[in-house]
Amino acid sequence: MKPSFHARLVNGPFEDPGLYVRLLREGRAFLFDAGFTASLSARDILKVSDIFISHAHIDHFIGFDNILRLHLRKKEPVRLYGPEGFLDRIEGKLKGYTWNLIGDYPLIIEAAEIKEKTVTKARFRTQNSFKRENAASAPFDGVLLKDSFFKVEAAVLDHQIPCLAFSMEEDYHINIDKAELNKLNLPVGQWLGELKQAIRDGATDRVFTINDRRFNFSELRHIANITKGQKLSYVVDTIGTKENMKNIIALAKDSDVLYIEAYFLDRDNDRAKERYHLTAKEAGRIAKEAGAGRLEVFHFSPKYMDVPEEIVKEAEEEFKGRS
Repeated sequence: MKPSFHARLVNGPFEDPGLYVRLLREGRAFLFDAGFTASLSARDILKVSDIFISHAHIDHFIGFDNILRLHLRKKEPVRLYGPEGFLDRIEGKLKGYTWNLIGDYPLIIEAAEIKEKTVTKARFRTQNSFKRENAASAPFDGVLLKDSFFKVEAAVLDHQIPCLAFSMEEDYHINIDKAELNKLNLPVGQWLGELKQAIRDGATDRVFTINDRRFNFSELRHIANITKGQKLSYVVDTIGTKENMKNIIALAKDSDVLYIEAYFLDRDNDRAKERYHLTAKEAGRIAKEAGAGRLEVFHFSPKYMDVPEEIVKEAEEEFKGRS
């Protein structure tokens, strides 16, 4: 199965956390946290349409300025999501610069902040010198974004301040049966994407023209097989309380990959509690109980700079060693 989401961590485990997710065949990408972004090319950053910020600590949000600078001339809006107080943080960032010469730039920033049961939105436009334009609040049911074939959900966790964890899940995956395609003597092409979209839309009356041949939907439907959709989850900066772990496990349930911080080793559990971070052992336990297919630990404390393998080992042993 070719994945719909191609994900990679932005930096190394001791550097600013972040996950870059390219949506294959969509020509765009998502970014989970925006710390130091020097490892991303300008081309990578210009693909980003949506940015999901766990919280506004500097190592998770300092890259916003670089992203903003590159996006100023983009016609498509940039959407940002963050925890309670996030709109004030964006407004503060934007007020840090002078914007007297951007009136003819097209960029619009659409931002949302999430509380436990409420999402509040605001807009910032270049044509208005990025002055904040508030919108009404709405109920929040856990779903941040619903697209044509996937959704992004969030859970509010405790890092002494509210901190968001995220999951990104494909509704289902559509695989093309190459053998059946060859039986019909049909080429690979743009029409396959149109067929997949017709399946998602339930457009059974759709007619396709392929190499001057016309096909009804019913004549092509059998070449596409539907399987379980892909799911990724991203978790950083939270204390390992029962409530937090319960919420993370529910959010990350059946993830193909769980990207999760492992800031401390279990021997430093007291320090982890003081700093509101997870241990590697807790990360492994969460992944196991969530039924994750793969565990990717990152965001390590600098105190383990010489022994990163100990963090990975502790997390993996807990992940694989429990029944």
